[in-house]
Amino acid sequence: NTIIIMTSNIGSHLIQERIPENAKQIDPKVLEQTRDEVMDLLKKTIRPEFLNRVDEIIMFKPLTFDEVIQIVRLQFERLSTTLAANEIQLKYTDKAVEYIAKAGFDAQFGARPIKRAMQREVLNVLSKKILAGDVDKDLTIVADANLEGIIFRNETSN
Repeated sequence: NTIIIMTSNIGSHLIQERIPENAKQIDPKVLEQTRDEVMDLLKKTIRPEFLNRVDEIIMFKPLTFDEVIQIVRLQFERLSTTLAANEIQLKYTDKAVEYIAKAGFDAQFGARPIKRAMQREVLNVLSKKILAGDVDKDLTIVADANLEGIIFRNETSN
């Protein structure tokens, strides 16, 4: 027995036209109408003999901004766990999460670019900061954000 998962961008333009980017909520009626039109387009695009062999077709709904925030938090948690295994403590602020969510999310590609944004904006920069001695890896490192991007500093005790 085999499960094959196939993805397609057929109808993605319909989704982009009808569902606002970074929406807090998505109107179920709009989503259902869009789904119907995407399925019609799928039937026009893909040969019926192929579609007949597919057991189930699922159209994923676009991510809301709140869901993107959750994904970024998960990415930061994974990074914190990985660093902790190397005895490096990382904390992150809501500003850092929001910055990555905005920098890494693309309505057309969904959450895929978030991982690249984490690599580019967090991992690469943090590695360089540690190697340059700009942050002390023996102290807790805080990932924060300003208008220019992600910034790193050591946590200060009060």
